[in-house]
Amino acid sequence: MAEELILYIHGKGGSAAESERYRPLFPGCTVEGLDYRTFTPWETGGEIRRAVEERAAAYGRITLIANSIGAFFSMNAGVDALIRRAFFISPIVDMERLIRDMMLWANVSEAELAERGVVPTAFGEDLSWAYLRYVREHPVRWNVPTAILYGRNDNLTAYDTVAAFAKAHRASLTVMEDGEHWFHTDEQLRFLDDWIASKREVF
Repeated sequence: MAEELILYIHGKGGSAAESERYRPLFPGCTVEGLDYRTFTPWETGGEIRRAVEERAAAYGRITLIANSIGAFFSMNAGVDALIRRAFFISPIVDMERLIRDMMLWANVSEAELAERGVVPTAFGEDLSWAYLRYVREHPVRWNVPTAILYGRNDNLTAYDTVAAFAKAHRASLTVMEDGEHWFHTDEQLRFLDDWIASKREVF
């Protein structure tokens, strides 16, 4: 078998090209990004599962790096047995809570969402009754050794939510006090790089 594969799953608005950032952080490994084409957990989870299954035969080990909603999609992919370890950056770990928060921001009740099916919002996210039902009917199951990087100023996931997930899944949790949901400033990216370097040899 070939060396270890580092598979990167991007967040919303991202791309597989972002995987290039991680190439120098994993010398001797193949680093690849996945450009998924769908945007629901049932479809995207299927894309990720097929991608991991196709690569599992060629690589002795697969490490997953997933950003934001990419982490949520990955946890819905049913690939636990094929993944050696995972690095989650600003992961969405409780999608139902996020959807309910967005419903509050948009002043949309559950009854209205059920009746209308899809409700566009002023902040650019469509609320979907089918999506909410899927999330409720398919709770996340994740049994992979995982390290999480979280920004204290994350506007999508509250600290108590990510901390509860980390505790329940025995994941390590690193908090950048000046971090945001999107790690993009020079300081934040240096922190991210240092976090990867500190974790890659210890789990």
